[in-house]
Amino acid sequence: MITCKFEDGNKAFLRHVTVDTLVLQDGQILLGKRATKLLEGDKWGLVGGFVDRDETLKEAVAREVMEETGYKVTDITLLTVRDNPDRRHEDRQNISFVFVCRALEKTGESDWEVKEQKWFPLDKVPPESEIAFDHYENIRLYKNCLEKKIPLPVLR
Repeated sequence: MITCKFEDGNKAFLRHVTVDTLVLQDGQILLGKRATKLLEGDKWGLVGGFVDRDETLKEAVAREVMEETGYKVTDITLLTVRDNPDRRHEDRQNISFVFVCRALEKTGESDWEVKEQKWFPLDKVPPESEIAFDHYENIRLYKNCLEKKIPLPVLR
């Protein structure tokens, strides 16, 4: 939670804004195995993280993907927004903007947050128990949109 002091002197605990990204290429999705010391460590996850001050959501997606995978991306498209304050395995009540994008060339290396990265066919991702947070639900939602030709974004 973020502690914020307002103009009238009152304090409030606010929620963080994050991006989670399905990085796609040729029918496959790139997942990163989270570093052991992170929340949900040693599980596969989507690429993402906190949105920085003075940064747009698309800028955050491009930065996080580059930092965690070394890939440049294009075609950044909103999939959905996860705003449930009771997000599974999460204590900070993040509001997550979930995006889909296409990987371009790899020009860098992953940072310390990712101990391994791997491309998976969309129909052969690891089981839900091996995927962090609600990232499996985001992959399932995207696959459902493809199958049923549902336009993006999907807002509930």
